[in-house]
Amino acid sequence: MEEPNRLRRALRHLLSTRNEAERAFPPEALTAITEAITAGEQTHRGEVRLIVEKGMPLSLAWAGVTTRQRAIALFADYGIWDTEDNCGVLIYVNLADRKVDIIADRGIDRKIDAATWQGVCDTMTRGFARGEFHAATLAAIAQVNQLLRQHFPSGGARPNELPDRPVML
Repeated sequence: MEEPNRLRRALRHLLSTRNEAERAFPPEALTAITEAITAGEQTHRGEVRLIVEKGMPLSLAWAGVTTRQRAIALFADYGIWDTEDNCGVLIYVNLADRKVDIIADRGIDRKIDAATWQGVCDTMTRGFARGEFHAATLAAIAQVNQLLRQHFPSGGARPNELPDRPVML
């Protein structure tokens, strides 16, 4: 990455504020998203986590860490990989970079290809561009739930292995 672009990106992450993230995802949106994740997980064996980051820590942004690399790190840090059926899915939103990435555990990755996940990411980024954070996120979660229902239908009652409430970083 060229030095001016690197500096611009690092500053964008540094100057991202919690207030901006809370305007994009106010408490009522987080509640609706939690409910959508909870309801979806009743219909499939997947475990869905949403992590919204206002901006990466400055050291990571300066080092050129990509949103994909950050998502992979958070996937590990939050134990999304550690589910009984290897059916964890992380939807990672980086507000400073205006990017969305999805990381799926190996059980899911065998059945759902990258192009399909990219379509879900595109649903979110198109909505975000219009300022429709809540609606776009709910639409994407509905898509994820549908994919998981198709490939990993519920086999009956099971424990909830990961918290459903989104994480705001």
